[in-house]
Amino acid sequence: MPRASKGKGGGDNSKSEAKNEANNGKNESKSEIKLDNKADKADSGGASAKGNDLKVEKEKSSASSSGQCLSPTQSTGSSADENKGAIGGVPPSSREKIQTLLGDLFVNIKDIQVERDRAEHNLTNIHKTHEKMREEGKVTPYYRQKLKSLYSAATTDAEAEAEVIRSALEKIKEIKKLQEKSAKQKHDSGRPKQIMRRGVLMSQLQQNATTLPLWVSKPGESPPPLCGAVPADGNYISQPEDKVAARVKGQDGEENWILAEVVHFNAHTGKYEVDDVDAEEGKERHSISRRRVVPLPIWKANPETDPGALFAKKTLVLALYPQTTCFYRALVDEPPKKPQDDYSVLFEDTSYATGYSPPLMVPQRYVIACKEDKKK
Repeated sequence: MPRASKGKGGGDNSKSEAKNEANNGKNESKSEIKLDNKADKADSGGASAKGNDLKVEKEKSSASSSGQCLSPTQSTGSSADENKGAIGGVPPSSREKIQTLLGDLFVNIKDIQVERDRAEHNLTNIHKTHEKMREEGKVTPYYRQKLKSLYSAATTDAEAEAEVIRSALEKIKEIKKLQEKSAKQKHDSGRPKQIMRRGVLMSQLQQNATTLPLWVSKPGESPPPLCGAVPADGNYISQPEDKVAARVKGQDGEENWILAEVVHFNAHTGKYEVDDVDAEEGKERHSISRRRVVPLPIWKANPETDPGALFAKKTLVLALYPQTTCFYRALVDEPPKKPQDDYSVLFEDTSYATGYSPPLMVPQRYVIACKEDKKK
């Protein structure tokens, strides 16, 4: 494999290859974007470019007049190959569903602001009441009853806002599923599968991690399986198109934990068929047992409300090495502190005196429990 072939507990040479690949991936990403932009301009010259511009402007105008907002992929002129699930590359039926969901999401966003303004009014009254109590130097029955009512109303407002946020997150999740499904149908339409450039693949993986939905717990509710560090249920089966960490044997016979996409699960044999996501090598399919597959989180855990759903400091994990598609053993240096933060991890690396690399940032999406080798 062109990727670093380290596997679990590999040696120094493969780790150096991972670093070189990471640096090359960054350089390729920058150069490919420049080349892609030039190629796009050259290919879309003349009447074709004007036609595309008119089409984009028409879609923007239509969305604005109907009160709907465009997704990031709609508002750019990038090709469908470089933006998986872009509106321009999906069937009309899926496009209509996505547009409807975007319209509903736009309403949700406005409702969130309405709820937030209402809550702000109650919070202001609570603050003013506390100030008056401090001025008088005592808590009278009147103030006690007033604060009780205000806090009750503030709690109700917060729950209403959280419910609207949950509704918006569900719509975002559904939009992403529709985009991925449409892209999959397009690739499986009988045409040869195009190999995605490494720089584009790395950007897409980063975007998938950034847009992973945040789990918002209801009062007293525990985070569900596959939220952050919470493992899947024992009988959980990953579905087709799900991204997983898979332990496979490479062409050199060495085993590696790679990022893969589920194709099928055979209940009779207990084996998965998975595709290597490394587009640089084209489609590479593996048939592996269920114990060699670890589902990735489908929700980000909120460190402020569900810290128990995150891996603690010094926990041994498997983490996706930056700018590669391989998972390696690492120690958690610092867990996320805010909802959008990444993990800081120390990858095993014997080229350093401590046996670990300097801290590197890895998103929640790509940090999973480490499965120890039976030999060890």
